[in-house]
Amino acid sequence: MDPALDVPGYDTLILSDVHLGSECSRARDATRVLKENRFRRLILLGDIFADLNFGRLTKDHWKFLGTIRKLSNPKRAVEVVWVEGNHDQGLSNLMAHLVGVKVYEEYAWTYAGLRHVAIHGHQFDRFVINNLRLNYLGTLLYLQLQKLDLKGKPVARFIDRLNTRWLRMTEKVASGALRYADLHGFDRIFCGHTHVAMHREQNGIQYFNAGGWVDSPPTFLTIDKEGVQIHEYCERPDDRDSGQERGGADSAPAEQSGEPGLSEDAEYESVGG
Repeated sequence: MDPALDVPGYDTLILSDVHLGSECSRARDATRVLKENRFRRLILLGDIFADLNFGRLTKDHWKFLGTIRKLSNPKRAVEVVWVEGNHDQGLSNLMAHLVGVKVYEEYAWTYAGLRHVAIHGHQFDRFVINNLRLNYLGTLLYLQLQKLDLKGKPVARFIDRLNTRWLRMTEKVASGALRYADLHGFDRIFCGHTHVAMHREQNGIQYFNAGGWVDSPPTFLTIDKEGVQIHEYCERPDDRDSGQERGGADSAPAEQSGEPGLSEDAEYESVGG
């Protein structure tokens, strides 16, 4: 018997802010989460990419995309949903063709008699909305800083946390999301964007933030009959930074999924080449 069948399954798993292309991305760990859990629906809740430069993607980043492609195969019976984030704009439609997933600005569904909606959250961050060019330049500067940072990227991660708190992003997104859910009649609303996992309830409406995968601890959400849970990824003895050399020539041979024509990573690396 397949040992994976013994793993408890979820209705939905939500993963946000992997920031592929960033030196701080915990893509390898995020891939482990996808491989070690069973779920009927996967929601990629925005900012899966850091920017438009595919040349920044490492081998681990391509493996993450390959895993998404495998999960989206109809034989797996998993619904894979990509909700566009502010860093994904311009990439989502392209990747929808490459990894075979649908892209939404927001995604709504009903489960256990409750109305759910997933939206990245930058829509409730007025600083991002009003300063799109400044935000883009800030992203480029932040990515360059990561190259000069020390091992473990302590400076970059400190700036990420400082930025979240200085702009009061966590509170702004939570408040805006709860108002949005109330206005549109949703019982639960899920966001990313802030990189801070949290749960808040107001007037019977529940708000959850999935956190992110560029800092510690990385987090993700699951939904099942027991409700919504925030999970922290547990560090492994062999965990290390995914900032490996880039490019298809440096990649290990693609792992075959067992399905004709479906490879884990090599199929996509030529895009960045």
